[in-house]
Amino acid sequence: MSHIYQPLMLRALLEGGGWASTRTIAASFLERDESQIDYYSEIVKRMPGRVLSSHGLVKREGHGFRLVPEIAHLTQEEKAQLQQLCDDAVAAYMVKRGKRLYAHRHTAPGDVSGNDRYEVLKRAGYRCELCGVPADERVLHVDHIVPRRHGGGDDRANLQALCYLCNGNKGARDDTDFRAVRTSADAREAGCPFCDHEGRELVAENSLAVAFRDLYPVTPLHTLVVPRRHALTFFDLYEPERRAMNLLLDEVRARIESADPSVTGFNIGMNCGEDAGQTVNHAHIHLIPRRNGDVEQPRGGVRGIIPGKSSYYPSSQRARSND
Repeated sequence: MSHIYQPLMLRALLEGGGWASTRTIAASFLERDESQIDYYSEIVKRMPGRVLSSHGLVKREGHGFRLVPEIAHLTQEEKAQLQQLCDDAVAAYMVKRGKRLYAHRHTAPGDVSGNDRYEVLKRAGYRCELCGVPADERVLHVDHIVPRRHGGGDDRANLQALCYLCNGNKGARDDTDFRAVRTSADAREAGCPFCDHEGRELVAENSLAVAFRDLYPVTPLHTLVVPRRHALTFFDLYEPERRAMNLLLDEVRARIESADPSVTGFNIGMNCGEDAGQTVNHAHIHLIPRRNGDVEQPRGGVRGIIPGKSSYYPSSQRARSND
């Protein structure tokens, strides 16, 4: 957009005789910002258009709206009086609400840093994490999953990439799907070794998850990533918790590779249910560093949890391939 903003700013300055207020320049941007026009086009259809239609004042027609004949055929004087009533209604409401009127559209205090914005958008693959639209088709915002006004923080576990339409539909008022996370975030179960991780070597943490070393490591630096809330398996987690755990996986992987250059691979695994080998009934992800030569035959990786299933081929094919 800078390629558009720069000439628009120069044009506004030229039209102002060499000077223009920041607000005037911003207004010139708004006139050409298709993303904002699209946003407010949706607002027109979903909010005032729908309400005025229900009151019998307007009707949908093609890609727009038309006044009903009873209003359209008013005299010029009557139309002027009606316009004045509209202006008065807007002015009265703006006086009543003051700065709160557009508070939900203002930039919240403590802006997300440019680095965090970049990482959030990169993590999302430059697509909206709700509808999937790519950044080159619709402007992406960095949104607080749990809004600041509801206690959400600025850590990356609480940030997501949303297109302007999905973000606008969600709004700062909406904490749907995340309220349960907040109210149960402190849920702990007595006797659970992962709810009470005191004494363990804490490696990393964020608002919804922690990472610490496994007490019985399969390989050196074997780490567990665990949600703070007591949840039985991965399938009992909320999406923000899964996101928080993924962030810790990335962070811990980078730390392990930095601390031990001999690490050349990883196994990432979860045991969900007793029959799958789960022994601690608190969801957790194993991050197991691997090194060249740490086992004689690494082929198949996690398939090896079932004896004899590491190979992708039946035993007869393996025999022939070894001939």
